[in-house]
Amino acid sequence: MGMLVGDAMDLLTPKITDIGAAGLSLSGEVTAEELGLNEADAIIRAPLAVTMDLAKADGLITVTGVVEGTIVRQCVRCLKEYEDPLAFSIRAAYAPEAKSAERRPKRADPRKTRLVKVEVGEESEEDLDDQYHYQGDHVELAPMVREHVILAAPMHPLCKEDCAGLCASCGKDLNEGLCPCAVEPPATTFRVVRSTKHQTGGHEAS
Repeated sequence: MGMLVGDAMDLLTPKITDIGAAGLSLSGEVTAEELGLNEADAIIRAPLAVTMDLAKADGLITVTGVVEGTIVRQCVRCLKEYEDPLAFSIRAAYAPEAKSAERRPKRADPRKTRLVKVEVGEESEEDLDDQYHYQGDHVELAPMVREHVILAAPMHPLCKEDCAGLCASCGKDLNEGLCPCAVEPPATTFRVVRSTKHQTGGHEAS
């Protein structure tokens, strides 16, 4: 049964006791600030839409859902900012954290930390959930969603597939047209070699 959440705190820190036998469905919007994202992580100028389904069994809480929105990225070729539609699925599992395991670093950077997989039988890694931990009577979902947003970034963001980039000489954006540097193409290697051979041959003949 779904629950429309108006407060991001309720969406990102649901009570474990609210996860009944039928599970708990949450939906709402979250901002970059509520997720702990800064501009070095991702530029988000409008809230992200988040829907999540939580289920509980044998102390393990599973979370599945979808995150949608728009992120501002910088093209690696022309260096201009562009809006990139964001949509990805979430599949995570939360296990109770042992009381002695309080050495976990706070605010760990997900770009430097590989996700840990739940070890379940002989299943392949693609079939397993990303594992996190919870303490107390709430589940902290913000770090997990933040991590997924960061990892969703492409390795080489492009404003468009055929982006022409910038001229290496004058820096003009070639998407706006050719620059003066392209008017006179440099002599090809073939022409240079022919010219050299001709001069050498003439010298030998004399």
